Amino acid sequence: MTTPPPASPLPSEPSPRARINLVWLLRLRWGVLVGQAVLVAVAAWGLKLALPVTALVVLLAVEALTNAAVRAGLSRARPVAEAAIFGLMLWDTLVLTGLLALSGGTHNPFTTLYLVNVALGTVLLPARRTWAMLVFTLLAFGSLFVLQDVTLPGLARPDHAELMRLHLSGMWVAFAVAAGFIVYFIQRVTRALAEREQELAQTRARHARQEKVASLATLAAGAAHELSTPLSTIAVVAKELERALAASSPSESVREDLRLIRQQVDRCRDVLVQMSADAGQTTGEPFHPIPLERLVEETLSELSGRERVRVELPEALKVYRVHGPPRALARVLRGLVKNALQATPGNRPVTLSARAQGPGARLEVRDEGQGMPDAVLARAGEPFFTTKAPGEGMGLGLFLARTLAEQLGGSLELRSKPGEGTTVGLSLPAASAQEAAA
Repeated sequence: MTTPPPASPLPSEPSPRARINLVWLLRLRWGVLVGQAVLVAVAAWGLKLALPVTALVVLLAVEALTNAAVRAGLSRARPVAEAAIFGLMLWDTLVLTGLLALSGGTHNPFTTLYLVNVALGTVLLPARRTWAMLVFTLLAFGSLFVLQDVTLPGLARPDHAELMRLHLSGMWVAFAVAAGFIVYFIQRVTRALAEREQELAQTRARHARQEKVASLATLAAGAAHELSTPLSTIAVVAKELERALAASSPSESVREDLRLIRQQVDRCRDVLVQMSADAGQTTGEPFHPIPLERLVEETLSELSGRERVRVELPEALKVYRVHGPPRALARVLRGLVKNALQATPGNRPVTLSARAQGPGARLEVRDEGQGMPDAVLARAGEPFFTTKAPGEGMGLGLFLARTLAEQLGGSLELRSKPGEGTTVGLSLPAASAQEAAA
């Protein structure tokens, strides 16, 4: 018996996107409400038109109360369904129809505001509701032809010539208002979608890097496990051969070959161990708040050439605590400093500095090397990409540093120009007050 596939969510089910859309719709509704109030005031008191001001004000007040009620509902963190947005837009169409019916009907040039609702429905609603919105708007617009023939008590109707004059003079203003609202909202929605796409792309890139780290750790651990036995056997046999040949006085070249075999076996084992340690450096290590001074000390404690490192750590930041796995952070920072030392010729110094950055801290490693051209800078940080000589690096340092920083909520930034050296910035989050107290 096969299990049926999960049912797709109904259009009326809550979704995070619906909440965002409703927030934007409310902002636009407030803008439209202010614009409608200004137009009523200009028409009634500026142009001296005979309008039912009391009825128009009542409709505007109802619209304002609707906005306030919806905003209050949003503040309670309740889920928002697309059906709620659809109902709110239908209500807006009814209110607009009432305002237009009381101020000239089809002769009112601001009937173009119907297009604003249709455009918003195209962006905010699914296809089925968008078409329903269009049909409802057409019916509402068509009702104006009937409602404009209704004469309200005490309200004089202007003659046809006067209506046409007002219609023609207001067409440009109506078009400008409708077009302005549409362009503004579409641009904001497009910008929000672009930002969302950028966030999704960054998330996918981080996820891909994390998958590479997991795959690398598995590969390295498996390779270390599978090759440890044959490498140990080769090392033991080479040592036994060296001892056996010691009594027969072999030539120096034979002794050198045996020593070379043992050195290369040891190097292979070191590479496997280092690869496994780097790839799984955060596995099983708990996160702790760590003072910057201690992090810098642990970074330099096992570093060859630390006398060339110039530390710039302000006194106020020595006790500043960052959040993360201490050993992994020290290993990553040590790798960055080691890269800088290797890139800087002679005995010239390398600078390790720290400064506060928002709620966290930023550590920078600056070298005085040759820098990197744009083509190399674009690939820096890719796994197994390195410009070092064979045997000096595996091209994992920057990749693992960026992956760890992003896992912690920070970032890694590279700045380099040929002939001007390279600066690597590592941004790390600060430890919370509860963690620091603990």
